[in-house]
Amino acid sequence: MPVLRQVPRAEITDEVILAYYKHLFGDRDPVTEPGTATGTPGDWWSVFALSPDIFRHAVSGFSLYRSPDRRIDPILRELGQTRAGWVKGSQFVFSQHCKSLRGLGCSEEKIAAVPHWQVADCFNDQERAVLAYADGLCQANGRVPTAVFDKLKTFWDDQQIFEFTYITCLYDMHAVITRALRMEFDDREEPIVEVAAPEDFVAADFLGGTRQQAE
Repeated sequence: MPVLRQVPRAEITDEVILAYYKHLFGDRDPVTEPGTATGTPGDWWSVFALSPDIFRHAVSGFSLYRSPDRRIDPILRELGQTRAGWVKGSQFVFSQHCKSLRGLGCSEEKIAAVPHWQVADCFNDQERAVLAYADGLCQANGRVPTAVFDKLKTFWDDQQIFEFTYITCLYDMHAVITRALRMEFDDREEPIVEVAAPEDFVAADFLGGTRQQAE
């Protein structure tokens, strides 16, 4: 479950949120009867409903990146969003945008290779450039080598680079939020925890040697 309260349908007065609830959940209350057509629980919507103006701002971003005014190829755009999800460890963002890539006709080989694009032969030069830029934005926190921009500028102008930058960073943010609040597929226990030592453990030379026994 998310760490924050979900807003049930009965408490919603905002018309935009009600419209999204209706579209995604029909007549169901997403808090008591969760589930969307893509197989997600749907709690992103019911948590974001805590602040109607933030909800509106967030969904306007969905319209923005799909707008016909955008000048970047949608598959290149989705490669950035998908890679952002993988880099930030958000199963929700990664999984949803794998589906978006598939819907745009991207090959299964390329979708499967997003996590290891650096050693995959299936991507063309433009795809490799945008994936490298996505890594600079999301993995290196904006530390992007000049050579990456030089490559991007062989096929994109400045407006297109800016569009990709904004959209990829937007999904970096969504990945972080969903992980922090444990929404959707990111409701998972922390995997990096201490593994218990044997019961008779007292001390050890961790570089080698035999295990010391308890007295």
